[in-house]
Amino acid sequence: MARKVTIDPITRLEGHGKIDVFINDDGNVDRAYFQVPELRGFEKFVQGRPAEDMPQITSRICGVCPTAHHMASTKALDSLYKIAPTATARKIRELIYNTFYVEDHALHFFYLAGPDFVTGPKAPKGERNILGVLGKVGLEVGKKVIGMRKELRELISLVGGKVIHPVFGLPGGVSKALTEEDRQKFIDVSQRAVEFGKFCLDLFNDVVLKNPEYVELITSDVYTHKTYYMGMVDGDNKVNYYDGDLRVVRPDGKEYAKFAANEYLSHIAEHVEPWSFVKLCYLKEVGWKGFRDGPESGIYAVAPLARLNASEGMSTPLAQEAYEQFYKTLGDKPVHFSLAASWARLIELLNAAERMQELSSDAEITGADIRNIPTETPAEGIGIVEAPRGTLIHHYCTDEKGLITRANLIVATQNNAARIALSVDKAARGTISKGNVDDGILNLVEMAFRAYDPCNGCATHVLPGKIQTDIRIYNKNHDLVKRLCRE
Repeated sequence: MARKVTIDPITRLEGHGKIDVFINDDGNVDRAYFQVPELRGFEKFVQGRPAEDMPQITSRICGVCPTAHHMASTKALDSLYKIAPTATARKIRELIYNTFYVEDHALHFFYLAGPDFVTGPKAPKGERNILGVLGKVGLEVGKKVIGMRKELRELISLVGGKVIHPVFGLPGGVSKALTEEDRQKFIDVSQRAVEFGKFCLDLFNDVVLKNPEYVELITSDVYTHKTYYMGMVDGDNKVNYYDGDLRVVRPDGKEYAKFAANEYLSHIAEHVEPWSFVKLCYLKEVGWKGFRDGPESGIYAVAPLARLNASEGMSTPLAQEAYEQFYKTLGDKPVHFSLAASWARLIELLNAAERMQELSSDAEITGADIRNIPTETPAEGIGIVEAPRGTLIHHYCTDEKGLITRANLIVATQNNAARIALSVDKAARGTISKGNVDDGILNLVEMAFRAYDPCNGCATHVLPGKIQTDIRIYNKNHDLVKRLCRE
């Protein structure tokens, strides 16, 4: 008998969403939809605001990755006012950004994706959380994770003013210099962060890679998609989170394109589907060919796995060793296994920790010259960084007074949206058969989107037409007494 199974709400992600799975009379999946029913209209309500307010406004899009929006917005102001930050300011920005990276990647692995591997993908739902993880790996590991994140967040607050909504980015520089005392704090914490990164990779090796069932799950066809990949690289095509060109590789690993931030509109386009408020990005020159993978499809991926695939290595020695082991274990580049993203994320965590160590050891980072003052009349600016969840683009247009007339935000989850939809549909088809559906199977479907660490709040900014409204009124006995709908 045909039926619909709904996972609502989906869990362990940023923002809100649901999955509708349509099962046919044979008990197999006809189609599964990854739906994002929330809307946050940042692109619209920033119009008319002074451009210099944007780093503070856009950091409110997300409480998990505000530093990414703050940094992309600050870089967009650099572009808007045609001013480059001083050498010291640039290093301070990159130091803070790598500090944020270590903290954020630890959050995702241990709190969001990790429970599926540490406690087991079909463990009781009450155990698939951070408490279940601690029950498996011990309280000492929990103390290590919480303690490390606390130290990193304190460093972000030290320079950024606030950890949730930082206030240090200015066009042409930063608002606060680093003292020698501050630098020593970064040096001390970065050393512990490097050890923490090595510990995380060892833990992944012991818990996941030494478990044949987990390795089989990661490398299964259910979670495999042969798509294009995009990520930011430096001049040597090594992974970089703060600055560089965007590099795109084909499903066979060959370079497809490499372009600067101000050229993104020549390569990226957006598609709309009626069942989600998220725009789905694709490669413009390849075109939108529907929800399928392969070289003829314009669907691409961003985020940790994509960054490793799009690069030619990591920029630091320990991370490079881990990078080489990653491909030695999983096969030739690019690796197409979506669930391998958790391993890639930990390699990036170590890389960011090493970059913290390198930048904090640079004496120039305590220089007094922390800002170049803008003098140009603003018109248009584009800023791009690699958020932990993937490529993040801020594009502003202003009038001659610097008031925003148009804003275009393409966040990581929009870049990944088409591939996430593809992944959820394929996972549902691969795990549900003969109508057999239980909580463990539905979690295997959810694992398909968790690999991308999506932030649905970040990904929904504008909406053509009317927003759907569904109000349900219940009495004290939880009986539905009235429903008000607008489709």
